[in-house]
Amino acid sequence: MKVLGLMSGTSLDGLDLAYVEFDDENPSIYRIIKAETFPYTKSWTEKLRTAYELSGSDLMLLHAEYGEFLGENINFFLDKNNLPVPDIVASHGQTVFHQPEKRMTFQLGSGAHIAAVTGIDTVCDFRIQDVALGGQGAPLVPIGDKILFGDYTYCLNIGGFANISYDDESNERIAFDVVPANIVLNHYVARKGMAYDDEGKISATGKIHKALLARLNELGYFSKPLPKSLGWEFVEQQVIPLINSFDLPVEDILRTYTEHIAMQIGRIAGKGKMLVTGGGAFNRFLTERIQHYSGALAVIPDKETIQFKEALIFALLGYLKIKNRINVLKSVTGARKNHIAGILFRA
Repeated sequence: MKVLGLMSGTSLDGLDLAYVEFDDENPSIYRIIKAETFPYTKSWTEKLRTAYELSGSDLMLLHAEYGEFLGENINFFLDKNNLPVPDIVASHGQTVFHQPEKRMTFQLGSGAHIAAVTGIDTVCDFRIQDVALGGQGAPLVPIGDKILFGDYTYCLNIGGFANISYDDESNERIAFDVVPANIVLNHYVARKGMAYDDEGKISATGKIHKALLARLNELGYFSKPLPKSLGWEFVEQQVIPLINSFDLPVEDILRTYTEHIAMQIGRIAGKGKMLVTGGGAFNRFLTERIQHYSGALAVIPDKETIQFKEALIFALLGYLKIKNRINVLKSVTGARKNHIAGILFRA
C-alpha cells in the first residue's frame, strides 16, 4: 500500500512529504521511496503564523486555500519525481488552535480540497475525534514509534515542541509534549535575521541566566500530571512574556533556553537508547546538552529519518485508518478509548 504522508509543524520550516510503501498486512515493514521538504515562501509563512488572529470566515477561506496549496504541492511532487499515484494521502495539516481542555482543536488545510485538486483519497483531521473523546488530541506519533521504532527505549522528537514516547512498566505506550523547543529558539534567532541557529553555534556563545532558567523550569506545565500537550498559546502567553521580562541579549536567551530544553528532557529520559529526530537533532549544541542531563544514550539516525519521521508516521496513521485499525492510543492521549481517527475524503 502506497501512502503519501504530509507534515507541517509549528516551527513553519516547510511542508514535508514522504512517499511510503507499507507491507499490506504488516506496517512495520516499510520503505520510504521518496521524501522532500518544500520550504514555505515568506507569504505562506506569514499566513500560517498569523492564522490564529483571523475571523472565523477568513480562517475558513484560508482553510480552503491552504488545502488547495497542499494539493498543488502533492501534484508537483509526484510529477517531479515520476511517482505513481499513491493509494491515499494522509495530511497532518497546520495546527492553528489546540485547546483540548475546551474540547477544541483545529488543523488548517481542507482535506476535501486536497482530494479535489489531486484526485486522490485523502485522510486528514486526525486530532479532533480524540479531543471529542476527552483526550489531548496529541501527541499522535507514539503509535508509530511503537510500531516502527520499537527497538528504542525512548523516541524523542524535537520540532516546534519536543515530545517523547516510551512504554511504561505495564508495556502501555505513554507520550507527551515535554517543552516548547524550536518554536522559541527560532523566534529569538529571527532577531538576527536568521531562520534558525545552525548547529546551536549562536547559543553556544551565550551565557546562562540563572534567574530566567529557574523561572522557566518553574512554569506550571512541567509539574502537571499526564496526559498533557502544548500549543502556541502556552508559548505566547507564558514563555515569551517571561523571557522578554529579563531584557537579555539574543545569545544569552538562546543559551538559557537551550539549557531549559535539555534539563526538561533529561528529567524524563532514564536508561536505555533514545532515538532523537526532528529539526532539533541537527542542533549539535542542544543534543550535547540533552546528553549531559539524560541517562539514555542519544542516537541520531540517518538524515532521512531525522527530517521525515513525522511525515512517515502520518502516512502510517492514514494506512491504519484505511485498514480499519486503531491509530490513536488512550494511554497516550487520555481519551476514553483507543480509536481509529481521521476523516476520509473520497476523491
